[in-house]
Amino acid sequence: MRRLGSFLGDAWALARPYWSSEERGRGLALLGAVVALNLSLVGMTVVLTYWQRAFYNALEQKDAATFWALLLLGGEAEGTWFPGFCVIAAAYILIAVYALYLRQALQIRWRRWLTERYLAEWLSDRAYYRIALTDPVTDNPDQRIADDIRMFVDDTLALGLGLLTSVVTLFSFIFVLWSLSGPLEVLGVSIPGYMVWVAIIYSVLGTWLAHLIGRPLIRLNFLQQRVEADFRYALVRVRDNVEGVALYGGEADEKRGLTQRFRALMENWWSIMIATKRLTFFTAGFTQVASIFPIVVAAPAYFSGRIPLGGLIQTSSAFGQVQGALSWFVDNYARLTEWRATVERLTGFQRAIVAARTTDDGVRAIPGGGEAVVVEGVTLAVPGGRVLVEDASLRIEKGEAVLISGASGSGKSTLFRAIAGIWPFGRGSVTIPEGARALFLPQRPYLPLGTLRRAVCYPLDAAEVPETAIRDALAAVSLPHFAERLDEEDAWDRRLSGGEQQRLAFARALLVKPDFLFLDEATASLDPEGEEALYRLLRQRLPGTAVLSIAHRPAVARFHDRALRVAEQRLAPA
Repeated sequence: MRRLGSFLGDAWALARPYWSSEERGRGLALLGAVVALNLSLVGMTVVLTYWQRAFYNALEQKDAATFWALLLLGGEAEGTWFPGFCVIAAAYILIAVYALYLRQALQIRWRRWLTERYLAEWLSDRAYYRIALTDPVTDNPDQRIADDIRMFVDDTLALGLGLLTSVVTLFSFIFVLWSLSGPLEVLGVSIPGYMVWVAIIYSVLGTWLAHLIGRPLIRLNFLQQRVEADFRYALVRVRDNVEGVALYGGEADEKRGLTQRFRALMENWWSIMIATKRLTFFTAGFTQVASIFPIVVAAPAYFSGRIPLGGLIQTSSAFGQVQGALSWFVDNYARLTEWRATVERLTGFQRAIVAARTTDDGVRAIPGGGEAVVVEGVTLAVPGGRVLVEDASLRIEKGEAVLISGASGSGKSTLFRAIAGIWPFGRGSVTIPEGARALFLPQRPYLPLGTLRRAVCYPLDAAEVPETAIRDALAAVSLPHFAERLDEEDAWDRRLSGGEQQRLAFARALLVKPDFLFLDEATASLDPEGEEALYRLLRQRLPGTAVLSIAHRPAVARFHDRALRVAEQRLAPA
């Protein structure tokens, strides 16, 4: 019970923010409409049981006039006026259609709100970066945002509305069944409303057995969501690195890796199949017995003449409704296990985001006054704990150009990440003038999905950048031939060569016009002449921009005012 309470608390913690947000007005209105329509369907089902009684009694009595009246528009039967089946069916269909339509409208609104919230939290304070580096348990954030949110919203509404409908159905029909079943004499003891007690015992026993049989599905469904996401991610990795795979001739190894991940998926799926087969054997048998069980129990009263055929049909229908409502857990057990797995994955993701955003580890980025970037007492390490750079200090004045060099693996790129405020392993502080624009260009530029215009302007809003400025920037970095393709959508990270991607990154610098520009081997894919041309361009076009370069080639030193070197865990003048 404690675990169940904790799980329900997690589910409520995931659902509550939407229902207390700025969207709650429309959400509650839609939910209220859906609940009202579902309750209307329950009410119509109650009416239908009484209609069935009158209809089958008319059939038994061979009363053709009453039969056709009840079948078409309605009429009086047994002293009561009933709507016809055509009227009831038309109203039922209309209500059922709009109940589903409005529920789907609520689903997409709730999903949109949750998706925007999770995206904002995941991307804020670089939580996505810290999670990727420090939390191997929180796998596949893309799947949790794209699939788990959708499944959580869909299952929460479906299960919640289904449970509410079952409760209302139970209380609506339990009185009908009580009045129909009458007393039963057992060993001299009169049991009133015996059909109600039979339905309760039958359903409680079924619920207990369903839980015992289906309990393994909880763990298996959780694991299935993970292995499905792992396999999809591996496929995406191949798609995004087709050139590297092709150049290495790594098709056989990729196939082995993909096959291995799919095998894990398949093995878990077989386990789900076996567990589901056992549960289905029980639930299918439980449902089939339930369809005939009430008629068998009520048949003696019918054969003795105490109730007519219509009464037998109504008793069977009312028993089925009561038993079905009490068996809601049995009927939805498989979906409940999937919902529980989804809640656990989203809860874990939420906790990982909170932990990543609230951690105090790493180099602290401090906005400050003045006009210089100041690095003070920075010590950097790798996840295993090995120290790369110890107690490094650096000051970069406005308009100054500083070069940092050092052997591969000495910590240059890690220092670059620390200055950007994204490296979580270390201590110290970096002060960047408040309001100053800083731009970081890594060795491998990031090219977002979409048009070339968006790729050139990133991270600026392409709609706010004049086309003349874009064309001028492309021409300045020797990419004028791409100016006519700005609105083409393509996989530009695969379409452009490494050198072209780095030239495009320099075009971004010309558009952003940062106060501080940080380059981490941002020209490594260019020939020496191209590299020198881009550095010369920076000095000409951005004379007031401070530049910090990490580079290996000594020829670029002449474009900088001073040089530093990382060696033996120290940052010192070269």
